[in-house]
Amino acid sequence: MSLRPRHVLMTADAVGGVWTYALDLAEALLARGVRVSLAVLGPAPGGVQRRAAQRINGLRLIEAGGTLDWLAEGPSQLDRTARALRGLAVQTGADLVHLNAPALRGDDDWGAPVVGGCHSCVATWWDAVRGTDLPQDFQWRTERLAQGYRRCDRLVAPSFAFMQATAARYGVLPATVRNGRRPAEAGPETRRRGVLTSGRLWDEGKNIATLERAARRMRGRVEAAGAVEGPNGQAVALDRVHALGRLSASDLQQQLRQASVFCAPALYEPFGLGVLEAAQAGCALVLADIPTFRELWEGAALFVPPRDDGALAAVLDDLLDDADRARRLGRLASARARQFSIDAMVEGTLAVYAEALAQRAPFGEAAA
Repeated sequence: MSLRPRHVLMTADAVGGVWTYALDLAEALLARGVRVSLAVLGPAPGGVQRRAAQRINGLRLIEAGGTLDWLAEGPSQLDRTARALRGLAVQTGADLVHLNAPALRGDDDWGAPVVGGCHSCVATWWDAVRGTDLPQDFQWRTERLAQGYRRCDRLVAPSFAFMQATAARYGVLPATVRNGRRPAEAGPETRRRGVLTSGRLWDEGKNIATLERAARRMRGRVEAAGAVEGPNGQAVALDRVHALGRLSASDLQQQLRQASVFCAPALYEPFGLGVLEAAQAGCALVLADIPTFRELWEGAALFVPPRDDGALAAVLDDLLDDADRARRLGRLASARARQFSIDAMVEGTLAVYAEALAQRAPFGEAAA
């Protein structure tokens, strides 16, 4: 009989894509009879985010506070957050912890197996975006994450490319379980002539600066949904790219259903939920030529060198001028997106959970 947890304590933050991932996974686990307590670390979720969590029947939302590893001022802050989470694991009676911030694992026993989610980290971000030696402020964070990775019972990464980057930097071997999303209704065949991007626009790794330079060369209109300022003080200035601000999930879906082209010029992307959502909506995809996007979207997207704003402008304008080609690419993207389902994600995750539980369980015992 396969091992399955009865109650999972999962962590998330409300800053980026981990929030979406955690809600989708939690809802799918609950549908399979697994109780889930979701502990939100760092900045509190906004009203729209909180309402999205409250709509998931049976989900227990815990605003745990504390700090995130990439926002912490020093190791002592992480120590305090880790102690609070370990106490929460005991208090909730969880028999498995899904730690989407493995730097908080620490050396102490949590009383249950811990599965670490490898979603991103400052070291692999720096490798992709800057490509120089790590700054001192990143070194202690990287060492702390390396310790956490080694102490987790199992690790999971959302793409083979990011698994390889994590393995190369930390000497660990996460399982690859690709993210999934429940598709919304696809958009109409006839769409407005425009380019859309979305995500954490302030994050230098998303490379919106290159898209801004490309937009200055273009005839077509480029729009961006998402925050232009981050909790770490980073910000991006947009002029030719028209900022739509942070949109609700339904408003973003409406934008995706109307846009003919979606562009993701990222230098660093462990998976790219925004790209998946655009593909599910039937947008033609123009993506940075980086390993993750090649792995997931080869044959269903156009690829451009990530720092070449001239090439990006030309590809986007050409595609906006050729509506038939954009529709064909949109259909290819939509077909590829069906591979990245919620069911595939949850089944892959449950398989990793079973391995972690089997490693901890005394011989002959099994979780319900």
